[in-house]
Amino acid sequence: MRWVKFLQCGQPAWGHLEGDIVTLHSASPFDGGRHETLERLPLDTLDLLPPCQATKIVCVGRNYAAHAQELGNQPPPEPLLFLKPPSALLPPRGAICLPPLSQQVEHEAELAVVIGKRCHGLSGNEPLLPYILGFTCLNDVTARDLQKRDGQWTRAKGFDTFCPLGPWIETAPKPGPRPWDGLSVECQVNGERRQHGNTADFLFSLERILVAITAVMTLEPGDVIATGTPAGVGALRVGDRVQVTIEGIGTLENVVAS
Repeated sequence: MRWVKFLQCGQPAWGHLEGDIVTLHSASPFDGGRHETLERLPLDTLDLLPPCQATKIVCVGRNYAAHAQELGNQPPPEPLLFLKPPSALLPPRGAICLPPLSQQVEHEAELAVVIGKRCHGLSGNEPLLPYILGFTCLNDVTARDLQKRDGQWTRAKGFDTFCPLGPWIETAPKPGPRPWDGLSVECQVNGERRQHGNTADFLFSLERILVAITAVMTLEPGDVIATGTPAGVGALRVGDRVQVTIEGIGTLENVVAS
């Protein structure tokens, strides 16, 4: 099922997508909102929102060996975690704003996991799916010059608009007990493919990632886990059209503005 969040009469609303039609629901999927209404809406008429309101966005750095190497880094011995603030969230079709503090802003296409059930202290032995609502596309926009200069990543990753997310939550990108396995992850800028990877190339499995995160913090429904980016990151310029496409999910598209 694909869960879509959008504005209706100035208020957030939820529905599920079939083809190009969204069926309105009475509540969000995080509130058990499985009750359909009779209202049907064309997708292309909706003002889409980021498909969840995260209390935190937890990201995994250097989870693809080729990406670590392209930036001159060694693969880490354990999941390398950092946070993006919820204020960085940007909806599909929204504009990524290039901040005057940076001269080198880059795209990073990633598979994002949306938490559906509160969890803490996972051991890695329990099934993950009961804790996951679904999956979506994320662009971990990064001010690379500030990342290198600061030695830590809060400024570089935290600007407003630096976390495009969407276009919806897909509960099952592929059939089977591990629907996140073997998904292609791609980024195009102005129609040119820059990144192309596969979640089969994760250095750290999703089980290992969630064990590492929940050893530190409690994950709440709606929280987002960004699983890392493949090689091919590159600069963004004003006027660029950026598309993050993940197999079985769809395409997140944003433009770049000053």
